[in-house]
Amino acid sequence: MKVIVDRRDGLATVVDACASGVFERPEKDESFPRGLAKEDEVAKGLVKAAWDRKEIRGKRGEVTVVHRPDGRGRLLLVGLGPRNRFDAEGVRRAAATAVKALKGRGARTVAFRLPSFQTEGLPTETVARALTDGAVLGSYEFVKYKTKTEGGVEEVSVALGEEHARDEAGVKKAVAEQHDLAETVLWTRDIANLPADTATPERLAEEARALAKEFGLKVTVFDETKLAEMHCGGILAVGGGSSHPPRLIVLEYPGGSKRGRTVAVVGKGITFDSGGISIKPALNMASMKFDKSGAVAVLGILRAAATLKVPPRVVGVMCCAENLPSGTAYRPGDVVRTYNGKTIEVLNTDAEGRVVLSDGLGYVVAQHRPDEVIDLATLTGAEVVALGDDTGGLVSNDDRLAQGLLAASATTGEPLWRMPLTDYHRELVKSDIADVRNSIEIPVAGMLTAAAFLENFVGTTPWAHLDIAGPAYTTLTTKKYQPAYQNLGAVGFGVRVVTRYLIDSARAGA
Repeated sequence: MKVIVDRRDGLATVVDACASGVFERPEKDESFPRGLAKEDEVAKGLVKAAWDRKEIRGKRGEVTVVHRPDGRGRLLLVGLGPRNRFDAEGVRRAAATAVKALKGRGARTVAFRLPSFQTEGLPTETVARALTDGAVLGSYEFVKYKTKTEGGVEEVSVALGEEHARDEAGVKKAVAEQHDLAETVLWTRDIANLPADTATPERLAEEARALAKEFGLKVTVFDETKLAEMHCGGILAVGGGSSHPPRLIVLEYPGGSKRGRTVAVVGKGITFDSGGISIKPALNMASMKFDKSGAVAVLGILRAAATLKVPPRVVGVMCCAENLPSGTAYRPGDVVRTYNGKTIEVLNTDAEGRVVLSDGLGYVVAQHRPDEVIDLATLTGAEVVALGDDTGGLVSNDDRLAQGLLAASATTGEPLWRMPLTDYHRELVKSDIADVRNSIEIPVAGMLTAAAFLENFVGTTPWAHLDIAGPAYTTLTTKKYQPAYQNLGAVGFGVRVVTRYLIDSARAGA
């Protein structure tokens, strides 16, 4: 999708639809809002008539279409909800709602009247970013395997109007940056949505090689032979039951600043998770193709870093394997030795994500000595139980890193919630016969014991763990509770929040 900035009022542009935001009418206030005066003027009174009939109420998610009598396209009136609860996330949702409402209805171009989506306290650039974000993300649909598709919006203009024309330069810069980031999320979604028969560990390695070639990044792919030489017993154990051997994939972006710090991002890339010998129930197992979402998010973060030229050096590590039962699969009771020498007692082969991450984290800490490490993983069902389908769990050993990620979360609309990590959780993952165990005998604090397990492989390096089991993808059931910019299937969660952290923390001098 193309996004441009236009100095003119959206009502003066030639587009298929002009979208305006409408705040919810206050209780017992029937007066026609002054903010809709221009829309009513070009509609020859049709907007006020609809308001008087309460066809337009301004409730969040409401969309009213009015055809202009002069034949110059449609007016799209998008409900924003109460004015006193409106924020950038509301702008993002409204833009996506508008784009989705026009899908399959012959509208290829749409202008957003920026002033109508703005309240006091929301800077013009912030509104422009959110409009861009919501429109681009809301336009997405995974169509690779469809023979017929409906047309949608192809070009969006952020219309400033006279009152914001002076902000044009800053808005253009903000929109261009946000557009590149949002398009990277769509690229990430396309890969994360691929089924397991296509997205094997080697296919993800091919995607990394192609990305490296396009952006001049360094890429290293460790195959099963090299992994054995490196004593990466975790990833080899998890991938041992599949005919598609595992891969440890490392991408390196040199950074936009010669003296910038190094940030490592490590992702869980289970291309399909059957549970292995500890096999999952058949119901909903098809969604386990999304268990690679953490590793694919790493791909997206590296692409965004290179596109936007973020200051820090970024090292991406993708821990990719397919977890299947077979005669060569690892078993409950096995003990495996990882890259950093620590041993894992395997009690449940379905707790495989932390096992592959043990090698990736140990490798990047030892070989690249990053200033901080962030891992992303669809790791535990306990995360979904604790935080639901829209929020990622954040566990960290470093307050500054955690606060930076939470600030980026608030900016991007990718929700994170920080959870505790205590000695209680660390005690629970200790093994009687090895250094740690990958499962415990009591059903408590599953998200936190998984984090306590991972902590063993980062040493004293500042580290943040993002458990994205809930928000990484949506199903037919959960989709109806998600904002319009989230699509069915993989949503690329983590790309925007981590990239924003890389940008903002560098600006802050961290």
